[in-house]
Amino acid sequence: MNQDEDQARQAGLPSCYRHPGVHTGISCARCERPICPECMISASVGFQCPECVRSGSGTGHAPTANQPRTLAGGVLAAGDPQLFTKILIGINVALFLVQETVGDRFTDAFFLLGRAGIPGFDGVQGVAEGQWYRLLTSMFLHGGIAHIAFNMLSLWWLGGPLEAALGRARYLALYFVSGLAGGALTYLLAASNEPSLGASGAIFGLFGAMAVLMRRMKYDMRPVIGLLVVNLIITFAWSGIAWQAHVGGLVSGVLVGIGMVHAPAERRGLAQWGTCALVLAVSAVIVVIRTAQLT
Repeated sequence: MNQDEDQARQAGLPSCYRHPGVHTGISCARCERPICPECMISASVGFQCPECVRSGSGTGHAPTANQPRTLAGGVLAAGDPQLFTKILIGINVALFLVQETVGDRFTDAFFLLGRAGIPGFDGVQGVAEGQWYRLLTSMFLHGGIAHIAFNMLSLWWLGGPLEAALGRARYLALYFVSGLAGGALTYLLAASNEPSLGASGAIFGLFGAMAVLMRRMKYDMRPVIGLLVVNLIITFAWSGIAWQAHVGGLVSGVLVGIGMVHAPAERRGLAQWGTCALVLAVSAVIVVIRTAQLT
């Protein structure tokens, strides 16, 4: 097995239906079965498998055929299939080191807070005071080594396969939409003076999308369901955990995941990005409603 094949296997990509030992992120534009470079045949739209071409359902060859596509229709990027997952982990770790170096003043300036006075800062702080950036920045801060270690391990385990299956742009959309939705629900339901931070909302969004993807691919769902149940038990059994972020991220991840992997091929882009826009719009409405309550 060469290095590229080993990376594909580790990323959780499905095997070519004609060559079980060859992992691939490309699927037939007609039947959606996974196909490796040896089997894919250029067509007027994407690539097709030999069976679809032989059966007459293919549309023939075209020198201007689209680039290889992932299961969700994203462009299959060259290079490391886990590139953006590694970048996200790197950003989280780098900002955690900044937190450890600078101290509470840095963390207090960027964690999620509804509306409260913070020692060392002038006036009242929080999202209700126009600091909407806290909904985003809080996604990259953590409360300790155990907190960031658990989140980054989950991101590594879930992120690689999802990045490979969805494509980089759709994967990032899933991550940020889920994180923002989790933050919005926390802002709505948590006490206004209760701080919150962590990538957990985005991570639970990945859990939700992974469950949808595994069901779509007809894989054994017991491992991901079991891990999700354990995480939910921890969420509600331990104090000090922002369960609102976990629930908001999970629900949005399921919704975005459904939009990503079940979108009809002829309206794929509209369905996928429309789902993301809808979840973001609901999150924005939640933030506006809560801000009105606090001001």
